[in-house]
Amino acid sequence: MPGILTFIKKMKKIAIQGIAGSFHEDAARGFFEDEIEVVECKSFTSVCNLIDSDQVSIAVMAIENSIAGSLLQNYALIRDYHLKVIGEIYIHIQMKLMANPGVTKADIKTIYSHPIAIKQCAEYLEKNFPEVRLIENQDTAASGKLVHEELLMDSAAIGNQRTADLYELEVLETGLETNNKNYTRFLILSKHAKPNELANKASLCFEVGHYYGALANVLNTFAENKINLTKIQSVPIIGKPNEYTFHIDVEWDSLNNYEKALHAILKNVSSLSVLGEYVRGELAIHNQ
Repeated sequence: MPGILTFIKKMKKIAIQGIAGSFHEDAARGFFEDEIEVVECKSFTSVCNLIDSDQVSIAVMAIENSIAGSLLQNYALIRDYHLKVIGEIYIHIQMKLMANPGVTKADIKTIYSHPIAIKQCAEYLEKNFPEVRLIENQDTAASGKLVHEELLMDSAAIGNQRTADLYELEVLETGLETNNKNYTRFLILSKHAKPNELANKASLCFEVGHYYGALANVLNTFAENKINLTKIQSVPIIGKPNEYTFHIDVEWDSLNNYEKALHAILKNVSSLSVLGEYVRGELAIHNQ
């Protein structure tokens, strides 16, 4: 991705939701080739505010998980803050149960983790810890840090290997996720974007009228131009009951076909925004 990397090599501060050891940090370090300074944020809104106020130039934000689904709030934030998608990365999410040294599974009365992580491990928790209290925390890494710093000997956290390493926790069990093909897609965001001649994927959002076939006309236009639709997500418009913004991701082999399709759909949509044109992230499926 030379086009993007040339643009971002000067950008050392990367905003993430969560703290060191989180999956967001994994995504940030996985995408960027240079050393980066991760700026920790308590919420996704805080991440967007940092970009909007020019305190950072780049952010990494989760947008969907193969088990837990889409993060609707983040779709809305990207549009509301007029952020640009300049890249994406898929992270294979492997959940681990971790605790302070000496703690066994029989000792555990409370488990801390991010609500989405808990959702991803719902079957495991129901089967193995039906009576344990589940406490939602702002982040998987923050959960591990809490267990470590409070020296909790009757508690555990769910997170990744980096969390266990950073906070000196022992991994009691791995592979807690309901499906081992568990992936989270992270978007690389910026306030501004530069043209990338290698782009082969785009994120768009638009609205359509309330008439028969309105959305189908848009989707058919992409099909007719041999544009692959990889994602479609409806997001409710606050204050407008039964009205939605549609977010879609499309991929192409021919830039000309993409541009032709984009021009053609204008007669069927309103409020069209090109959220970003970027290089498609590779998804390597793990079977173990």
